[in-house]
Amino acid sequence: MTAQRLSRHLVYGANGMICSNSPLAASVGIKILQDGGNAFDAALAVAAVETVVIVPMCGLGGDSFILLHEARTGTVTGINSSGVAAAGATSAYYRGQGYRHMPLEGPHAVSVPGEVAAWEMLHQRFCTKPFAQLLDSAMGYADNGFPVPPGIGRSFASNVGKLAQFPSTAAVLLRQGMPPQEGDTLVNADLGRTLRLVAEGGAEAFYRGDLAQRMVQGLGATGGLFTLADFAGHQADVYEPLSTTYRGHTVYQTSPPSQGFLLLEMLNLVEGFDLTPLGQNSAEAIHLMVEAKKIAYADRNRVAGDPRCVEWPLQELIAKAYAAERRGEIARDRVNAGLGALQPVEADGDTTYFCVADGAGNCVSWIHSLSNAFGSGYIAEGTGVLFNNRAGRGFSLTPGHPNEIVPGKRTMHTLNCYLATKDGQPVIVGGTPGGDHQPQCNLQILTSLLDFGMDPQAAVEAPRWWSFPGTDPATLEREPELRVEAEMPENIVQRLTALGHRVVRRRPGVYDGKVQLIIRDPQRGVLMGASDPRGDGQAVSW
Repeated sequence: MTAQRLSRHLVYGANGMICSNSPLAASVGIKILQDGGNAFDAALAVAAVETVVIVPMCGLGGDSFILLHEARTGTVTGINSSGVAAAGATSAYYRGQGYRHMPLEGPHAVSVPGEVAAWEMLHQRFCTKPFAQLLDSAMGYADNGFPVPPGIGRSFASNVGKLAQFPSTAAVLLRQGMPPQEGDTLVNADLGRTLRLVAEGGAEAFYRGDLAQRMVQGLGATGGLFTLADFAGHQADVYEPLSTTYRGHTVYQTSPPSQGFLLLEMLNLVEGFDLTPLGQNSAEAIHLMVEAKKIAYADRNRVAGDPRCVEWPLQELIAKAYAAERRGEIARDRVNAGLGALQPVEADGDTTYFCVADGAGNCVSWIHSLSNAFGSGYIAEGTGVLFNNRAGRGFSLTPGHPNEIVPGKRTMHTLNCYLATKDGQPVIVGGTPGGDHQPQCNLQILTSLLDFGMDPQAAVEAPRWWSFPGTDPATLEREPELRVEAEMPENIVQRLTALGHRVVRRRPGVYDGKVQLIIRDPQRGVLMGASDPRGDGQAVSW
């Protein structure tokens, strides 16, 4: 393969590093570090700003999944905060309304938002700065506005119809029916007031106060089935993350209802193959990873659900013995048509991921999302809060399905992120948005780093593949295909086709994922940041 020409340089730092899809958010986080805050303080400030300025992808109406390494204790902790289905939401109700699949827009697509509960849990356990201080910049960008970056402008332009169908949404995000364009200043004063309530009253104000009542009333006015108790009962989960070992590293992942276990299962499967001699992005290496993906995703579709509601063998699926048992189903020289035959489905979505590290060794890997672009498309009047469509994206209406919608149940979640340690020290912090592409992209990044020894920025910029379909119940009948970015070399495409893959090239300019990646070198005391040019973001160091 020819040498890869990079569009960005790897960023180095010693005291702190933030990689975000929003330069505004990254800059705010660095200021927090420079003012004496730790990585957790900076991460909360970054998350808050992102919920204001990365409008299509995350918000107070969305969910968060977080992994944290605490230098003081040497431990990795997970925080999951995804919400439940509405009290009145049953599969029988939606089937009775004539639906074959969950609606993807409007109040019926919404699950209880988890973002604010994640903020409070993080702050109570790990932060050093006052909560309101860490939300200050986010409130400023909501009150005074921010210039719309290119990617956000394109997303607005392609979702006008979705935003225009709800007058309360159009009043905030459209100007006389027109979307903001790149460089326009977008103000959301209602969101600024909501953030101020949260800054003063924390999660209590969001889930149990007057604000919660206004959100529930707004959802109900347009058909939603929520009660105040649905919001009042929400809490974030704190837990010990899932993990496996790979090439001398311990890789941590978010726990269910996140589908982060897929990455661990795939790593276990490909660990039995010597990838290094095959070469990064060789057809042979891609083939082995795609076949591993089919096994893992079929397992997810077959058995995985909210562990509070569904019993399934999670620990078995991420065990080395299970991988050894299933690895024999992967043929080196051909596609195994039987792999992944259990309920193949598709997914994509709009999410954003960022990572933070400070000079002391504290690290944060954080992914949050509204699910599809602009989520449900619905804003409860007067709140500025754009709600997710996670219930619409994740739940099934099929009786007995592991993700059949049930009141008070959480859907399995595409959101996941990872953090890897070596000899007890954090060395890799990374993730990406992209729905069901996330575990596959994370697999590509980790193998590029650990099997092929790539420069982190080169690993981020390398052409990517995406084995379709994935896990979304909305499109169960799509024909399987292997999608590759336009930059993938033609000889690789031809070889993959010869191995039996149905290869489809993405259009030029259409990319999969927006990776943010921090590499930590404990011996040299150096941080390295790589930010994906596929997005609007950047790596910022101190």
